Amino acid sequence: MAAPATSHQVTLFYPLKRGDNEITQVTVHKPHAGQLRGVSLYDASQMHNDAIVTVIPRISDPQITAQEMAIIDPCDLMQFGAVLANFLLPPSLIAEAEANLNSRTE
Repeated sequence: MAAPATSHQVTLFYPLKRGDNEITQVTVHKPHAGQLRGVSLYDASQMHNDAIVTVIPRISDPQITAQEMAIIDPCDLMQFGAVLANFLLPPSLIAEAEANLNSRTE
């Protein structure tokens, strides 16, 4: 089994404008317990909007602000939510899902 990912690159469908610059890619890092404070793990795993908007500014590089998260396009919000939810899964569950997927494609 491969080591679980500790970060994931997200390419935004709709870049964020920050001054004269555009943010087109964001690296999302696997959160530590302290970065999840005040957020229900259930809500984060179910990709609830408030959980995503709260946690992503804490684990993104470049750091996405709360104001930017409030105006982000919904398809990009879903990308961030999927990455966050996947980070919360145990590695054994991910390996099982990948094995099931591979067995269906053979």
